[in-house]
Amino acid sequence: MPRQVDYDERRRRIADAVCALIAASGMEAVSLRDVAARARVSMGAVQRCFRTKDEMLLFAVEHVADRVGARAKARVAAEAEPRSASALLERTLCAIALPDPEDRTDAQVWLAFVAHAAVSAPLAAVLRETYTQLHDLLVWLIGYGQDTGEFHADADAADEARALLALADGLTAHVVVGHHTPDAAHALLRRHAARLRAAP
Repeated sequence: MPRQVDYDERRRRIADAVCALIAASGMEAVSLRDVAARARVSMGAVQRCFRTKDEMLLFAVEHVADRVGARAKARVAAEAEPRSASALLERTLCAIALPDPEDRTDAQVWLAFVAHAAVSAPLAAVLRETYTQLHDLLVWLIGYGQDTGEFHADADAADEARALLALADGLTAHVVVGHHTPDAAHALLRRHAARLRAAP
């Protein structure tokens, strides 16, 4: 009896291979042959999972976006009670900015996809959706802080979320190229999150 193939697991393994190649050598390193070798599958297996290279890249960026979003939500869920809105916001911004050494591969891959999205409408659409979801998460966190009285009640949550998301996203590039250290990025995010705090 032929062995059952878990295509979802195989697609994720191929996406991980794409990300590893991009982190090591850039977007131009993503060839069908190299992806197959890195994922330890045949070229035919890659072609059965993805009809085109663009389809493979789209799945890979969604894979990274899911990881970043899940990491941000996990940091919200992990905060011990009582849940400080300021601490939750800071943790979430750090999850989005990817400043830590263990986040470096995802940060490199994310930046490569952002650059490629300038010439790929389907990729740009995926990134827009990801940014929308992250913005909505930040709006919720700011609203939570306003409900508990920790944040200024008159702050415009949507505007603040846009500014904080742009800051966190920009810091990804600054840390990757060495313009800021991870510690400096954390401190900057902490200061901007603290601006929302209401006077005691």
